[in-house]
Amino acid sequence: MERHPHQRFVSLRTKFVALSGLIIVATTSSVSWYFVQDKRAAMIERLTGLGSVLVKNLEHTAHYTIISEDRPTLATYTDGVMEVDEVVYAVITGSDGTVLAAKSKGHLAGRPDLSRSPDRPLYPDPSLTSRLRETPSPEPRITRLRDPDGEWFYDFALPVVQSRRETLRSEALTLQSEESLNQPQGLPKEPVYGVIQIGLSEVKLQRALTDIVKNIMLITLAIIAAGILGTLLLTARIITPLRSLSVAARRVAEGDLAASATPTTRDEVGQLTLLFNQMTQSLKERDRAISANLETIRRQVNQLTTLNQASAAITSTLDLDKLLTTVLHLLIDNLGFARTILMLYDGERGIAYTGRVAGVPPDVERKARVLEIPVQDDGSLDADLLLHGKPVLALNIETVAPRMHPDMMRLAAEIGVISFVAVPLRSKQRILGYLAADRGSPRCTQEDLELLMTVASHVAVALDNARAYLELELLTQTLEQRVQERTQELQNINDRLEEEYRRRVKLMRAIMHDMRTPLTSITGFVDNMLDLIAGPLTERQAGYLKRAKNNLTKLKDLTEQLPPVINPVLRPEQLALGVHSILDIVTDAADNQRVTADKKGVALSITQASEVPPLRVDRNKMERVIMNLINNAVKFTPPGGEVHIRCLVRDDGFLETCVTDTGCGIPEEEIPKLFEETVKLKSPLPDEQGSHLGLPICKQFVELHGGTIWVESRLGEGSRFFFTLPIEGRVP
Repeated sequence: MERHPHQRFVSLRTKFVALSGLIIVATTSSVSWYFVQDKRAAMIERLTGLGSVLVKNLEHTAHYTIISEDRPTLATYTDGVMEVDEVVYAVITGSDGTVLAAKSKGHLAGRPDLSRSPDRPLYPDPSLTSRLRETPSPEPRITRLRDPDGEWFYDFALPVVQSRRETLRSEALTLQSEESLNQPQGLPKEPVYGVIQIGLSEVKLQRALTDIVKNIMLITLAIIAAGILGTLLLTARIITPLRSLSVAARRVAEGDLAASATPTTRDEVGQLTLLFNQMTQSLKERDRAISANLETIRRQVNQLTTLNQASAAITSTLDLDKLLTTVLHLLIDNLGFARTILMLYDGERGIAYTGRVAGVPPDVERKARVLEIPVQDDGSLDADLLLHGKPVLALNIETVAPRMHPDMMRLAAEIGVISFVAVPLRSKQRILGYLAADRGSPRCTQEDLELLMTVASHVAVALDNARAYLELELLTQTLEQRVQERTQELQNINDRLEEEYRRRVKLMRAIMHDMRTPLTSITGFVDNMLDLIAGPLTERQAGYLKRAKNNLTKLKDLTEQLPPVINPVLRPEQLALGVHSILDIVTDAADNQRVTADKKGVALSITQASEVPPLRVDRNKMERVIMNLINNAVKFTPPGGEVHIRCLVRDDGFLETCVTDTGCGIPEEEIPKLFEETVKLKSPLPDEQGSHLGLPICKQFVELHGGTIWVESRLGEGSRFFFTLPIEGRVP
């Protein structure tokens, strides 16, 4: 169960004083009791010693007087004994019990209730005398007695005897008989001549003991009082700092962290007080740190709230005026800025103009609305913000006044700006303007600059989106008309294409008809000659005719396999793949062109740079590619020139074939158009113009096999045509 801080309790001081008092009382009482008991024992021992000495001395002095029963002398002896204060009576009795001498004090000092007189003496009990005569003792017999009036006293009784040895010695002196002296055993009991009794009262002892007890009690009480006083002083020295420490701790517990305790000692309590003060100082510092952290958290919450509300405003509207007004007022309401201004940048005109201003009087707002500032790379603040995208923290506006535009400086001076921050509005690597703010009397800090930079990034995106929306809105207003116009243009283009298509189809049909008729006729004549209808043929003539028939067959195939760009609906290209040696295909193609080359005086050669493996290709199409390239090379090479074909296997898994000539070359501007099917190129040799269908056909056939074709040429230095084919039959 918890104790309420103000609930009553037994204080530590009370507990400490009570415990110390009990210890002091118990200790002093025990010591006093022991001292009194020891003193009482010593006094009793002294009293008994005194009585023993008195009775022995009296027995020794009155020994023979008792035997002779000299009463006057015995009375004198008893009077001498009675002079001792403690002695209350002295009695000497004879051997038969007769009192030979007796003396008793009439009263006792200090006991007024015990009044005695010779008529009422204090004497011992007679039975003690009779018992002592019956059983004599060489030492006094001490008996503690109490009279009817309550007085305690000690009775010292000693028998008066004459020893047998003394008797025999006496007889020997008289009778001179040595025999009597030599018979000590078996003698009769020594006779008792009398008894001496002395009574010593405890009154004086009690009175002295009472005085001692009183003194001891006074001393004990003084010691107890001194001990308690010392304890109080000690506890005051200990408890007072603890009490002040407790009061300070209570104040700290109630929230007063300024409370402290002053150390008054240099012991553990003083160290505890110092530690407590250090603890309260640490608590104050921690409280300040917590307060600072809470303030930081509050600012961050406000910042996040502003960012969230700004984001909500950005996503909820694309109205530029409404958006800018909302964002600027959020900066003032949530982040504590006094005034804000948003400047927009027109890069085409090179000016900055006011987009929105908040927190200023209406007349200043009107002036700011018409503000336009030219922006040049002259080291001004506007140049840093809008051209270089650098943020600005002006701790003192006077230090940056020379870099500010005069109109802007006048407005700032009119509203009392002493410090401000400004950050560029950057979106998609474009600077749209800048955002500036100040806090009034407090100067702006680096934290304000970082905060405004975070807000500026959102504002820039929102501004860019709003502008894009405006542009999109303007664009959509004319989009339908533009779509209609574009549709009409496309329709016109489509009509022209269809007309061109129909024209090309008609042209191709005519070409095909015109080509097939002479080809059929020539083929018939060649067959007749091979059948020896025209007469016998030499072996060489038969070989030439077979080659001519082979070329006629290929030409017929060419008419049936025109490029899809020229006649896309006639017939799609398909590959008849088989495993063939490219070197054999190159050799056959070169042999077909060798007659033409020899006739023109052009040297035709083939080189195998490395071991060429067989490939999966369409033999007819590859032969047409190589024949076209050799035919073009021979055609554009002057007499005395060379045409060379080279094959090699590349490291990337392709077979490269190159046809090189020493002809006229190709102009650099014509090279990109060599493989275009619809482009008519100008030849450097006007007499060697062609249909320009061979190279586009070569490109199509090579790409169908998964290869590429290109050319390297310089005007007047010849040309090199390359094409590649994948090894391992890698055909797409």
